[in-house]
Amino acid sequence: MPVLFPHSAPASGAAPATARRLIACFCADWCDTCRAYLPALEALSEKYPEDCFAWIDIEDQPEFLGDVDVENFPTLLVMEGTRTIFFGPMLPHIGHLDRLLAQPPADANVSHDLPDVRALLQQAVEAS
Repeated sequence: MPVLFPHSAPASGAAPATARRLIACFCADWCDTCRAYLPALEALSEKYPEDCFAWIDIEDQPEFLGDVDVENFPTLLVMEGTRTIFFGPMLPHIGHLDRLLAQPPADANVSHDLPDVRALLQQAVEAS
């Protein structure tokens, strides 16, 4: 499954609304760490085709963050259905995210003040 870029959402692929999990990477185009992380995230998306991976540039798509500030990159959001499994910065080593995704589903629902990222991504897909 290719990584979804909301500003140029593809017409095909797993829709954010129906994917098993949503993995959103909040990044910035000017960030060297983000640019280096993207190929690894794209490769990891192939390992988990039932999930929706999204690349959200916080400067081009600030509506995905609402009033939440991202200060460290990459900052990741992992949702299963409506439950947030993880939200926060993660070291830019794709193995950390891979291990998180390989775990059985967590019972926790992490609290955050983000807008409905899954719905915003779905709207981007439908608008393309």
